[in-house]
Amino acid sequence: MSLAPRAVLVHRTTEYEELVARHGTHGQAAYFLRSRGRDIEEVAERHRRTRRALAEVSAAIPLTWRQTQVERGDLDRFLFAPEDVVVVVGQDGLVANVAKYLSGQPVLGFDTDPGRNPGVLVRHRPSAAATLLRSAHATGTGVDELTMVEAVADDTQRLVALNEIYLGAVGHQTARYRLGLEGDGGVVEAQASSGVLVGTGTGATGWLRSVWQERGSALALPHPSEDRLVWFVREAWPSPATGTSLVAGELAGSAVLQLTVESEQLIVFGDGMEGDALELTWGQTVRVGRAATALRLTG
Repeated sequence: MSLAPRAVLVHRTTEYEELVARHGTHGQAAYFLRSRGRDIEEVAERHRRTRRALAEVSAAIPLTWRQTQVERGDLDRFLFAPEDVVVVVGQDGLVANVAKYLSGQPVLGFDTDPGRNPGVLVRHRPSAAATLLRSAHATGTGVDELTMVEAVADDTQRLVALNEIYLGAVGHQTARYRLGLEGDGGVVEAQASSGVLVGTGTGATGWLRSVWQERGSALALPHPSEDRLVWFVREAWPSPATGTSLVAGELAGSAVLQLTVESEQLIVFGDGMEGDALELTWGQTVRVGRAATALRLTG
């Protein structure tokens, strides 16, 4: 007998909850914000909207389903199951946070603060939850397959991200490495830079786009479902020992960017989650390309 679907509600601690936890009481948090020209009522109202949305979506889950909740900070310790339907209640970034831990489960995103969030990944209002949840577990029901990016180190460490992967030095100091495209005739370049960014079409609305725009790049940014990545080297430094000729490009299909560490330590993290990073030491190699799995975003 197959298990009933399990709805996993993913949420994050609100700013109001963080303030009260830090300062002890509502009044102390209000005093702290007033001293900085802010009103706690605006923060508290956003907290109430988030909690109402979470309650509304939770109440819409079919009675025959199982359900559980997981906070963003606990995602790296949570075990997702094949029969899960992942229900993200919050901001767009929360979908990116959970994507790296999934292996094909459908994802529904519900916007807790319409007008404040772009709504690129949290596409639905909580009031639509009952209708969407009933169809979410059906195979191929209105699902967008969003391309993801992965980094695989030579010691089998692996990291997957929805928006982008960053490779650089701890503390964002100068990173030293050798960079090249795998299968490109062995052409590599020693570089010293602020790091390397490799991103997807979903990431093309965020950090990746800011680098692309600042540089005035002629590269066409990919669409979220496109089988193509783009990469940029940030602030490459020219010197007698380091070059600046390989600073941007695209990775189509199975193309791979390869980086060999020439610093004491480099880190690799995805979607801004620096606390969940791979650590690489001198001489290690990491390959970055399109991930075999995609994020299955419903609607």
